[in-house]
Amino acid sequence: MKSIDPDTLSIKENYKFLTGSIIPRPIAFVSTLSTDGVLNAAPFSYFNALTSNPPLIAISIGRKNGIQKDTSRNSEALGEFVVHIPDETYIEAVNLTAANLGPEESEVDLAKLTAVDSVKVKVPGIAEAKIRLECVVEQILPLGGTADQPATDLLIGRVVHYHIAEELYSGGRIDAEKLRPVGRLAGTNYVKMGETFSLDRPE
Repeated sequence: MKSIDPDTLSIKENYKFLTGSIIPRPIAFVSTLSTDGVLNAAPFSYFNALTSNPPLIAISIGRKNGIQKDTSRNSEALGEFVVHIPDETYIEAVNLTAANLGPEESEVDLAKLTAVDSVKVKVPGIAEAKIRLECVVEQILPLGGTADQPATDLLIGRVVHYHIAEELYSGGRIDAEKLRPVGRLAGTNYVKMGETFSLDRPE
């Protein structure tokens, strides 16, 4: 085994080890509204569920030189956002939304995606997504970096409404094979749903 002290590595080197080791990672495709009413959308692969009581999810949104990204800033200002689960049918469009646009430009327009009204939040969702999670902000925690220039914002959201495509839903469960989710690997690589198997938990 290769033994490496992360303190001897650069930020980029640590990033490469983390993103190459923690795989596959689920992707949160997040839509937010600016205070000027611009619909922003961007994908993030530092994302997971935290608890089901209440339903909380977390997304780590990196900063650049300590400056918040549109997603963090908009979520903080409005207190709401929508998370979508990317699948094979629109992952190319999701990738387009990672473009570095100004806050006055909409990535949704750039990727030619379709906005759809939400039920409990003001932020529109994306119609192409088979799963949408309407969220309100529970907490936003600046992490890493320095006190003056945090490295990331940990956006914790409480899910207040689910939207699930009919073909995915059966008996209170979601059919992962029909969802055809896409996960993130390192670099520019992604992964599709592969072979699945079951293991009984020990008693």
